[in-house]
Order: sequence, then C-alpha cells, then structure tokens
Amino acid sequence: RPHFSAMASSAPSKLVSFLNHPAGPKTIFFWAPMMKWSLVIAGLADINRPAEKISLPQTLALSSTGLIWTRYAMVIIPKNYNLAAVNVFVAATGLFQLQKKIRHDYGL
Repeated sequence: RPHFSAMASSAPSKLVSFLNHPAGPKTIFFWAPMMKWSLVIAGLADINRPAEKISLPQTLALSSTGLIWTRYAMVIIPKNYNLAAVNVFVAATGLFQLQKKIRHDYGL
C-alpha cells in the first residue's frame, strides 16, 4: 500500500478525489456496474435478433431491472452515476427488444 499512497499523493486532485470516492475504483460500487456493461453489449449484439426468438419474460425482466436500478442509483448516498448510466442502457436495450417483440406478437 505505501506505493499506492505515494502515487495518489502526487496525482492531480481530481484523480485523487476519484480514487477515494465512496463509489470509486477501490470499491465494489465501481466494479459491479463496470461488469454490468456486458449486459449492454449483449443487448446491442441482439438488436438484429428476429422477434420470434426474443423471450418476452426475459426481456421484460431485463427492462424492469434496468429501470428499477436506475432509480435506486439516484436515491442512494452517495449517488452512483456509473450504476445509473449502465442501467439506463440496460433498460433502453431491453425496452427496444420488448417493443419489437410486442409489435411482432400482436401485429402492431
């Protein structure tokens, strides 16, 4: 740890603030949302998936959790903007697939 402390003390103040933030890279509150970006990448990879192959329950669950966790990220202290951002994109990709599935199944 002495090396990290020496390095942090010589870094610009914004970097030190970022490193020491309660939701910064020294915490799970940073890394969990970073790993969740894989769901967004998977959702983007499925954009061209045929509507008949989309699971309605799974897409509804993914969209719902994205919306719920976006709200949660903004009411906790400290606010976790990284968590909010990833969940906005999880919800957006899920809602896109959900509307595609509903239009296909119900002929809208």
